[in-house]
Amino acid sequence: MTRTSRARRRAAWLAFGLAALAAFSVSAHSDDVQDVRASTAQSSTTDQGAHQTSTSPHDVQPEADHATEATRAFRSAIFTLHNLTDYSQQYSHDPFSQPQSASQQPSFFSLLPTAQGKGPIGSAIRITQKLYHRIFSSGKSATSRKKDEEMQRKAIKVIDLLQLSAELGNMDALFALAHLSLFPPNIHFPLDPKLAYSSFAMHASVTGNATSQSYLAFFYATGYADVVPIDQTKALLYYTFAAQGGDKGAQMALGYRYWSGISTVEDCPRAATWYEGAADQAMQKFLSGPPGGLTLPYTPTSLSDLDGGVYGPGASVASTGLNGIRPAVKAGLARAAGETWEDLLEYYMFNADRGEMDFAYKLGKIFYQGSIYATGGGIASGSEGVGRIAQDFKQAQYYFLQIARQVWPRDPPNPLQHKASAYKAEGVTQPGWAPKSAAYLGRMYMRGEGVKQDYEMAMMWFERGAEHSDRECHNGLGIIWRDGLVKGKKDTHKALTNFAIAAGQELAEAHVNLGKHHYARGEFKLAGTYFETAIRFGSTFEAHFYLAKIHTMNMRTSGFPQDYAAGSCSSAVSFYKLAAERGVWDDDLLNDAEQAWNSGTERGKDIAILKWWVAAERGFEVAQNNLAYVLDQDKSMLRSTRFSPIQVSNDTARLALTQWIRSASQRNIDSLVKVGDYYYHGFGVPDEPESLRWEKAAKFYQSAADTQVSALAMWNLGWMYENGMGVPQDFHLAKRHYDQALEINSEAYLPVLLSLIKLHARSLWHTLHGGENGLKLWGYDEDKMSVSERADLKREIDPASRSQPNTETRPHGQEETVDTFDDDGPWYMGKAREDFQRRRREGTRQVEEEEDPVQWARERRNAESERDGDFGPEDYFDAALRGGHRGEEGANEFLETMLLVALCLVVAVLIYIRTRFVERARRDEERDQGRPQPNLGLFPPPGDPARQDWQIVR
Repeated sequence: MTRTSRARRRAAWLAFGLAALAAFSVSAHSDDVQDVRASTAQSSTTDQGAHQTSTSPHDVQPEADHATEATRAFRSAIFTLHNLTDYSQQYSHDPFSQPQSASQQPSFFSLLPTAQGKGPIGSAIRITQKLYHRIFSSGKSATSRKKDEEMQRKAIKVIDLLQLSAELGNMDALFALAHLSLFPPNIHFPLDPKLAYSSFAMHASVTGNATSQSYLAFFYATGYADVVPIDQTKALLYYTFAAQGGDKGAQMALGYRYWSGISTVEDCPRAATWYEGAADQAMQKFLSGPPGGLTLPYTPTSLSDLDGGVYGPGASVASTGLNGIRPAVKAGLARAAGETWEDLLEYYMFNADRGEMDFAYKLGKIFYQGSIYATGGGIASGSEGVGRIAQDFKQAQYYFLQIARQVWPRDPPNPLQHKASAYKAEGVTQPGWAPKSAAYLGRMYMRGEGVKQDYEMAMMWFERGAEHSDRECHNGLGIIWRDGLVKGKKDTHKALTNFAIAAGQELAEAHVNLGKHHYARGEFKLAGTYFETAIRFGSTFEAHFYLAKIHTMNMRTSGFPQDYAAGSCSSAVSFYKLAAERGVWDDDLLNDAEQAWNSGTERGKDIAILKWWVAAERGFEVAQNNLAYVLDQDKSMLRSTRFSPIQVSNDTARLALTQWIRSASQRNIDSLVKVGDYYYHGFGVPDEPESLRWEKAAKFYQSAADTQVSALAMWNLGWMYENGMGVPQDFHLAKRHYDQALEINSEAYLPVLLSLIKLHARSLWHTLHGGENGLKLWGYDEDKMSVSERADLKREIDPASRSQPNTETRPHGQEETVDTFDDDGPWYMGKAREDFQRRRREGTRQVEEEEDPVQWARERRNAESERDGDFGPEDYFDAALRGGHRGEEGANEFLETMLLVALCLVVAVLIYIRTRFVERARRDEERDQGRPQPNLGLFPPPGDPARQDWQIVR
């Protein structure tokens, strides 16, 4: 008994001694790293003194020692930097969005309720945590300040060690120092563009590194931080060297310059060559991932879309018409209403825990894709960055299994033998969300996402969902059969059969897989048809890449007409550009810039602007638009008054105008209108007469108006024609553009109405003073009508045009009905029924998969509140508005507007009359004060308080 206790005691002391020794070793290693610079400097001083006094070979430090010391310092710096960047989290999420697996906790703690738990206890814990963080985490404690100081010292240590290693000849340390100086990972590192430039220049001159040359080109192209003057010739030279060296960013920048003619002549074949190199690198990276390729990065977000567009909701093209249902616009409206993703997830989890399977499925999708919003092309098409949350495969698997177990309660020991009735629930006639959940579970097992990669389990779940005709499951089975992922299960015919079934349900990835099959067989025409269909259904990467390859072959094939080759070149550049910009796994500048901007700090905004600038040089339209938007000098409505909140900087305006122009050249209509604004107000443009600037502004407005989507451009042109600024004064053209603005956007009815009233009044005044070509109040002729009025008149006069259907004004439902009667190939018995089933599935799928999660949750909440009430909706007036009488709203809009105008006129008249009465009373008072007062003796004069006392006494 005693020997056993002594042995245990010795073992405990031995373990304690080993732990102390390990801690001492780590501390000693850290102290050694901190003393590296001092010891090296001392040895360098000693060497210099020895050289001055003696040339003994024993005092010369060998070159091998310098290399060893440089490597040691570099490794220590990288180790410290890794720990520092891992510890310092710039952007934190709610605790419940990043749950820890139970396997990482002791078994005792797994029995306790946690923030990731289900049911009311888990919800209460999450709410308590959020309240605690909001109440008690407002200020910095002494502990956090101490940690900040410690991280500041570590940042200095990293920079010091990198500089030492670079001085000793380590080129990796020199590049790391340059990159850290230009893109500091957090606020503890300084932003030093001059040090970054000098380090990149030295690194490029010694090693010829392509990335260093690419950043040197950026400095010369932009003159960033005034480190070097702008020199587009040197920028083009460095970009060429970097692109030849294989740098993807330089290839994109060079391709964009040849495509747009920036500091060089436009050359489409050269642009296609450089963009092809960048797209090839992106595709190679994509194929290095699991079956189906790497998960696509988040789509970038335009800051202006979150505000409803450059000109705000309604006035911008970005938020009118069909553009108003884009995720970025809807997310901006949700944020403006005070809704947060954390609150939305809380509501989804609450309902999912109550057994609502639709909430559980949508919650699983959100956790799987890491975003509130998914793209429309299926699972493989990625997700929207605007709805980003913490991706959590464990949570996604939990909710998908919760749904799937209602149909398949257990799994067999051998996943390939799952079709027995013992593994299916009895009496289930409607699978609900189970097939779709099976598709996600199969994909997770096939790709090893959150679970151990198991192709047999993936095949089991895909086959389960395919029994209910789920398109994602058929596509997954096609991948397994095509690639032979399961041993003995490779069959191209079965793969094509499953791909065809999924493609029949309009899945973009299935069309891509079919197109790749025909592309490999050399059937490029048929492959191109599949790829084009995939793009129409939402494919955002592979279809663009292969279509670009097909157009490149057409461009380089001799024998085609020159116009055809030029068109193929333009298409190839466009598709290569889209593929290269989508595949940015290694250097996602837009994603990093968005996170830095959302931090809300000055350093974060500086880093965001810098990364947008680098991406803008590479041709990213979103980066160009974001950079122009944050630097916009034309945001203030009070710009022409002394109350203007900003002072216009011409240098900043020139940079903003450059980015507006580049964004407009990539078909951003709001940016095109913005360019016209800059020329109209004279921001960032050369000094020239106003009349010349106004003429240029009118041309930009006309280019935007020709697209027939910008009501603001139409209104601006109407105002310029009305006032004769930049264009000849013409009341008829002014009215035509005002009318067209209202036709494009019905929300502009009030400003257009007021403008038309003023225009008619001005035209009448012009006619009364002897002017000609005024507007007619009671009649129209053809050249004074709007475009739609002239089109209607033409249909009434011309019988041929009357018989042709007007495809521009036909309602959407009628257009689809006419399209279904087109001859689309040979007919067979049963084809009509198949087409009907396909159209019905298309409508159902659009309802299920394209709904806005925020709006869907809001409608469900409102429906539940009305259903649970004893007497119906709480607000009966609101219920009446939501019910009937909707058709009368459009008919009464004009009367309501005229009533408002009449009320404004009445108020103006009353104010005028009251002002006249007040003025008359003031004159009477002044006249009365100017009269001589009568001599009343001891009696007080009028207005004296003592006069009342005299009256009382009397």
